[in-house]
Amino acid sequence: MKIMSINAGSSSLKFSLYEMDSKEVLVSGLFERIGIEGSKYVIKYQDYKITEEVELKNHTDAVKILLEKLIELKIIDSLEEIDGIGHRIVHGGMEYSKSVMITNKVIEDILNLSDLAPLHNPAHILGIKAFQEVLPKTPMVAVFDTAFHQTMEKENYLYAVPYEWYTKYGVRKYGFHGTSHRYIAKKISEELKRDDLRIISCHLGNGGSITAIKDGKCIDTSMGFTPLAGIVMGTRCGDVDASIIPYIMEKEGKSAGEVINDFNKKSGLLGISMKSSDARDIEDGVNSGDEQCILADEMYVNSVVKYIAQYYVELGGVDVICFTAGIGENSPHTRRRIIEKLASLGIKIDLEANNVRSKLTKISSNESSCLVYVVPTDEELMIAMDTLEIINR
Repeated sequence: MKIMSINAGSSSLKFSLYEMDSKEVLVSGLFERIGIEGSKYVIKYQDYKITEEVELKNHTDAVKILLEKLIELKIIDSLEEIDGIGHRIVHGGMEYSKSVMITNKVIEDILNLSDLAPLHNPAHILGIKAFQEVLPKTPMVAVFDTAFHQTMEKENYLYAVPYEWYTKYGVRKYGFHGTSHRYIAKKISEELKRDDLRIISCHLGNGGSITAIKDGKCIDTSMGFTPLAGIVMGTRCGDVDASIIPYIMEKEGKSAGEVINDFNKKSGLLGISMKSSDARDIEDGVNSGDEQCILADEMYVNSVVKYIAQYYVELGGVDVICFTAGIGENSPHTRRRIIEKLASLGIKIDLEANNVRSKLTKISSNESSCLVYVVPTDEELMIAMDTLEIINR
């Protein structure tokens, strides 16, 4: 069976088509600048890469071109070969604790949650409706980033604010990157042939989150009501004192929205280094002795270590720590710095084994009190697997 994974943004559409018997990626790519001048697409299959500028007035244009190319390139012979389509949905609120078949009610619910994810949920609906227009009979599944975290207990997802804010407005920790954390938990359980693991999953990319997992279920996670909370990120500040908002509003003459925008887009590694949000640039700066990059690197590592230490206690010890996503998979420097700061917990790194990028690898030493692994994530495959399971029921 062939399943397509879709991640639609307001002006983009990312896709992967899988042959599910072998879990092989047949083709993947990205349509970008949809509805904007200079729109184009990139399609990758086998050893080929096609890039072309093309007018994309809306997401439906992108979907039509995508499907035409799949047939033209003989990746499929007909559209009937696409057995299902899985859509990544950032926010499922409290309503969705698992992936579901997309119905009119699900679409309505996703739209109603747009206040919680204004940049994402409306864009996901554009992607869903574009595919419904072109492939009206193909079953489609919604896979929610927040769903995996719905197993948290109340004491871990509530904030110590007036309780009616939760009951009236849904103010609580939701958590994000759930599809990635769920994939990591599944993958490392298969690798170690155990389901009863205590896992700390470190999804470290331009955005990042740390999740405590016990027996395959989320116990706690670092992101909160929005993806702004938690560790230091590329351009996001992570955890800060909320009183900073009115203080800067008064000092800078900014609105609350403008301060939040600064928290989201001008903070984190970019804000501290004053140079770049890219961890690779920060690492280059560290190696050249740049003081601001050294400071940004130290703050980033410390923020990750704090959450790992907290979750180590919450879980009553840890069986395995997993590093994944862009930084987690590809930065031996960052992994080493984090593990070295956890030495008091008996966690030790094998420096030679750590010299690896984006490959499933044990990087802890034999003397370490717990295992440490690099585990490449595959959210698109997780979406496809959920989609296959639901349409087969």
